[in-house]
Amino acid sequence: MAAELLDLEDSAELTSVQTGPSGKKRRFLFMRNAKALTGLGILGFFVLIAIIGPWIAPYDPDARSKELLQPPSWDHLMGTTHTGQDVFSQVVLGTRSVLVIAFVAGFAATLLGIVIGITAGYIGGVGDESLSALSNVFLVIPQLPLIIIITGSLPSAGGLSVALVIAITGWAWGARVLRAQTLSLRRRDFVEAARANGEKTWRIVMAEILPNLTAIIAAGFIGTVGFAVLSQITLSFLGLTPTDEWNWGTVLYWAQSQLALQRHAWWWFVFPGACIALLGMALTLINFGIDEFVNPRLRSTGMNARDLRKRGIRPRIGFTPVVHEAKEDRA
Repeated sequence: MAAELLDLEDSAELTSVQTGPSGKKRRFLFMRNAKALTGLGILGFFVLIAIIGPWIAPYDPDARSKELLQPPSWDHLMGTTHTGQDVFSQVVLGTRSVLVIAFVAGFAATLLGIVIGITAGYIGGVGDESLSALSNVFLVIPQLPLIIIITGSLPSAGGLSVALVIAITGWAWGARVLRAQTLSLRRRDFVEAARANGEKTWRIVMAEILPNLTAIIAAGFIGTVGFAVLSQITLSFLGLTPTDEWNWGTVLYWAQSQLALQRHAWWWFVFPGACIALLGMALTLINFGIDEFVNPRLRSTGMNARDLRKRGIRPRIGFTPVVHEAKEDRA
């Protein structure tokens, strides 16, 4: 009975958020979130750069010139390296590699997490215990050192190899979360009704359980993409990937190896570092937007942010204001 009352309360709260004063439903609530829009805008900018990079890069990133360690100027927007290479061209052309490897790794790791997590949560028994044990093994192993060891042992750690290594080592956390959610969903009334109607297992999983996990899967995918970006850049910075394949980590590798900080060539590492920070911020904001869209309390706060500011209420970490409007007295 308590669970049914909780479901009714959640449904009522969701309805109150999605309906405006006139009773009309507000669609595309996720796209109304300022954090999500900002994150998607920044991510879209980098995706655009990755697509058109070869056409807007003014120089060959490997081409050398006599303009050694020149600060940013109109000819070289992000300065030059110790051999006269254009940093702007290296950063622009390296964007594609960063995004492709990150999204391939994120997609592969998320797919593994979905298959293993939902399977373990739904079938139960020995299969659940076996898959859970496998997930626990990957959870207790430090991911980054394992990625470094595996990548270092490969004869040629190219882009696809790095993406697969990151995916193989980064699926366990998402699988554990999806298993826990599947355990809570498999005994719900709508799943039991589908099972009583004779629905096949794959139909129950695909049509009843998986749609209720969409937001969690999306949040896990964004988190895995962020981890893949940092892992790839770390590997490139350490020189474990080919140094002639440009990405932001490769630019930082050459800046560190050629003592850019001691030479006061700040532009050599500041601009790729800023790109890493911006991309990480974009992914974080998108995750915040997903969280506020899924959580009814956070969604209510986001939808009424302007009214809360007018009342002098400022949401902060660890505090979620819930405003209840006073009901009009009935005669």
